[in-house]
Amino acid sequence: MASPTSPTSPTSLSGTPLGSAPPPTPAHTVGPFFGYALPFPGGGQVAPQGHPDTIHLHGRVLDGAGEPVPDALLDFWQAAPDGSLAGAPGSMRRDPVTGGFPGRDGIGFTGFGRVATDADGHYALHTLPPGRNAGPPYVSVCVFARGLLHHLFTRAYLADGPDALLDALPAGRRATLIASEEPHRVYRFDIRLQGEDETVFLEFP
Repeated sequence: MASPTSPTSPTSLSGTPLGSAPPPTPAHTVGPFFGYALPFPGGGQVAPQGHPDTIHLHGRVLDGAGEPVPDALLDFWQAAPDGSLAGAPGSMRRDPVTGGFPGRDGIGFTGFGRVATDADGHYALHTLPPGRNAGPPYVSVCVFARGLLHHLFTRAYLADGPDALLDALPAGRRATLIASEEPHRVYRFDIRLQGEDETVFLEFP
């Protein structure tokens, strides 16, 4: 045992010797951590209720090992069927009585959707076909998920064809942006965050 007069190394309040690197802190979990307006009622029902032209875009969010991500949150934006981008207000209308978010009015087309994945990593969006200004129609997608320090942007093209973005990609990478058409106006678009066949993600300035 050192005597009271023995020299010792000075330490910080945490017990780490001064002048040495502190130990790493525990990793932080990436949010969101709570469900306030995330998602909101009717977030996946972009098309007005009962509209005959409604299409259905669905798929799974998968991690690098091909396992489903059960707590991802997806935002969707798209052009209206006439190609306009203005949309209608009301995706997240606040109820002046309760202060809550009652969701859409069921009539207007806002062009915006927000959907959480389920326990199997599955999502479903019910919307109207986006209009074409140039190139094949697409729905823009923003992905929030565990482990992502920054959200990811991509596109779900509902058809293949000449397009500035698609044409700049190799054939294998191009295919990750094109939804597969299924019967009854249904489109399948899986989002793979890493690994083989990783979805092409876009970078905006």
